[in-house]
Amino acid sequence: MNEAFEPPKIVPLAPRLDASGERVGELLNAVRGIAGKRLQQCLGNLFEHVDDALFDLAEKAENNASQTHYFDGMREVRKRRPAIERNFLTTVNRELGNLASRAAPSASSPAMAELSLVADSELEESLAITSMSSKHESRLVRDLFAINQRLSVICGGRKIEDSSNPVAPAALSQAFRQALKELGADTRVKLLIYKLFDRYVLSTLEELYAEANAELARAGVLPQLRPVAPRGAPGSTPAGQAGATGTGADELVDPAAAELLQTLHGLFVARRGTAMPHVQAGGGPPPSSNELLGALSLLQTQLAAGAAPVHAMAAEVGSLERDMVAQLKEQLLAQLAALRGARPSHVASIDEDTIDLVGMLFEFILDDQTLPAEMQVMLARLQIPYLKAAILDRKMFAHRQHPARRLLDALAEQAKGWSPESDRDGRLHDKVKSVVDQLLHEFDDDIGIFERLLLDLQQFHELNRRRSELAEQRVAESTRGREKLEQARRRAAREIVERIDGRKLPPLVHEVLARAWANHLVLVLLRQGEDSSEFRDGLRFVDDFIASARTPQDAAARQQLRHLLPGIERALRRGLANVAFQPQDIERLLAQLRDWYGQQLGEPAREPAAPAPSSASAIPESIQPIVVADEPAEPDELPEESVPVATDSPEWQQVEALQPGTWLEFQLPDEPMVRAKLSWISPMSGRYLFVNRRGLKVADYAPQELAVLLIGGHAQVLATNALFDRAMSAIVSRLRQPDAPNPNIDTE
Repeated sequence: MNEAFEPPKIVPLAPRLDASGERVGELLNAVRGIAGKRLQQCLGNLFEHVDDALFDLAEKAENNASQTHYFDGMREVRKRRPAIERNFLTTVNRELGNLASRAAPSASSPAMAELSLVADSELEESLAITSMSSKHESRLVRDLFAINQRLSVICGGRKIEDSSNPVAPAALSQAFRQALKELGADTRVKLLIYKLFDRYVLSTLEELYAEANAELARAGVLPQLRPVAPRGAPGSTPAGQAGATGTGADELVDPAAAELLQTLHGLFVARRGTAMPHVQAGGGPPPSSNELLGALSLLQTQLAAGAAPVHAMAAEVGSLERDMVAQLKEQLLAQLAALRGARPSHVASIDEDTIDLVGMLFEFILDDQTLPAEMQVMLARLQIPYLKAAILDRKMFAHRQHPARRLLDALAEQAKGWSPESDRDGRLHDKVKSVVDQLLHEFDDDIGIFERLLLDLQQFHELNRRRSELAEQRVAESTRGREKLEQARRRAAREIVERIDGRKLPPLVHEVLARAWANHLVLVLLRQGEDSSEFRDGLRFVDDFIASARTPQDAAARQQLRHLLPGIERALRRGLANVAFQPQDIERLLAQLRDWYGQQLGEPAREPAAPAPSSASAIPESIQPIVVADEPAEPDELPEESVPVATDSPEWQQVEALQPGTWLEFQLPDEPMVRAKLSWISPMSGRYLFVNRRGLKVADYAPQELAVLLIGGHAQVLATNALFDRAMSAIVSRLRQPDAPNPNIDTE
């Protein structure tokens, strides 16, 4: 008998309390008043903090689109707040008022209700609801037990449990979820509001329960009831008994995991077409968790020894058997038959759901294009250890911070950027293989091994991250330097071309401008900048030098030219020295110019005669031209045979949404596949710089070029969210499809 309070075993109600009379209504009204007052206050606190929380997220948003979602959410919450508060409080008030007359819920109601909710919203929302409500049901188990007992007395002896108590965490969470249907906001906004509901409503429920229990006790409803938790409740386990990671996992299933598994169980039941397992005569009872763990340990030993019992570990992923769920079940049943001497008739529903989930998780891994093929095969070997972990600790699928889940996500993130070319020393490949091998050889029933391996992998990643970041910085600085140089060359070229303005200049003047002086302007731009007096002086020389090339037609023009020449010579000396002309080269070039200007002014030639202006100049060959008068520099051209991509196309928008740290896969014609991370976007040219996992440059593309590659299928953006999250979403989507395979265990 489950006794949760001290004698007297039966405490009568006050004589005037009648299960159908006014007294019942008064007591329920008292509970409704307490609940309404406290919940209204808590809900007000919640909404007072929504703006600040959303604003903080908007400030930290990765891109403009995310920021817009949060700001839109702020406006939507302000608009819908009165309706949400009203609907939530009305629902709780109504459910409390109807409590005495309500019929007992059917056994299938919770599962079907949860199933309908999952069908109407994203899995992540369901996880938020189940996780936070279960956490507080565990925390408040004693207070809840007391109020459930007292409400049961008020309701004429009908048993009130957490699932049927309108002020229990789960019921309040579901009422709030229904009220949030008024909110047409992004899922990320809703998830934030659920966190605030957890903090400002559910975390304060002990005050509501304490006041309600005290009020009912004063009214004579079980006044001597002591707040003792029922046996088997979370938090009531005596010290030294089995915990959630030992062989006592069956008795101490985590409430959040139980809720999630119940939700997914509904989907599995709907897919199987029946809520009852397939039972065959003579097969014996379903295996216990200990039997399952024993069979899995034997399969794990075989896999560690290279027997690969679940599927043939082929060299190519494409040759792997895809129905891993069916194979896993068949291998497990065969192993159980060997241990028992008889094949089990069926597996308990919760265990079968766990087997299905783990099998589908690893099927997803083998289909996930974010992972390189070799890494897919390596990670697929973890199926048995992860099934053991899921049976030992059912929180794995419900809690994002579970060490087994975080380890798999971390392995997938490391593997995402792997390629033979970027891992020539095999360090990453060997590390992933080492983690896999350690789990296969060492994991028995200690969930702590996942935490230890995760810490080791994080240390490995941190060491390599520092190395790659240094390499990335060098690549970015080198690219930035080249772009600054190219930008300066283009600027110098444009200034000179605009000033020439199509005039036909003498060859010697043209060469000085296009080679020597253009390089001088480039250096001035790089060192002093475009706003410097040196750059303005350099441009003034270009104007004067071009003006000096015009043949003077009269005495005034000749006088003006003579006035210009000393300044031209002084400027040339400084400019030529700036671009590393040797003194003898400077004197030879100036001598050529003096003779040419002498001819322009009609002066007699000096002895010895200088070379004609059209002959080879004194400018060294090392001073390369950066511009010619009739061929201005052009911007980067698009790849051959490509057409401009419209800025409203999905590919262009995809390019604009890319953030540093995003991985892409490139498959160019006649070249090996390359995986590269977006490291840097140039603020000058807008080009996208890509590096491999070692931080070495792989390529850089203009936005237009990258969009063309995406359109042609030569580039693919790899998923940025965690592997486990992608897998869970895919599993739910798959289970909802009408043509999804039937996951029944075939025991024949």
